[in-house]
Amino acid sequence: MCARSVDAFYMRSYLPAAFLAASLISGCSFDSVVGVVNPYRIDARQGNYVDQDMVAQLKRGMTREQVRFVLGSPLVVDLFRKDRWDYVYRYVPGSRQAEQRVISVYFVDDRLDRVEGDVQAASDAAPSAPVERSRVVEVPAAAGK
Repeated sequence: MCARSVDAFYMRSYLPAAFLAASLISGCSFDSVVGVVNPYRIDARQGNYVDQDMVAQLKRGMTREQVRFVLGSPLVVDLFRKDRWDYVYRYVPGSRQAEQRVISVYFVDDRLDRVEGDVQAASDAAPSAPVERSRVVEVPAAAGK
């Protein structure tokens, strides 16, 4: 055997060991790998979406059923305070900062008394135009039928 082939034989046996050592060392710095490779994160929406137009439809003196029709079922109904409904909405857009809205609706004698939170209710003096919202989704027919 010549000296050159012996060196190549030992070089081949060190190659897997060097690869194994490099992979183990890189495993210790996993955070730096994640910083470079940014995984896709979906947008997450949780809770009741309540916007300014929906809150503008609320008027003092509305019944619980009317409020439920306008805003939807509350996310949180406090067992110890029956006169308060909380609507919480949280939106996490991928890997960016989360947004959260909290709206509390208060009742006195089963009638709407006040609204507190991130969105303001309309005043009683200013009439608001009715907002038309449709829940019907039209699906086009398949081509060729």
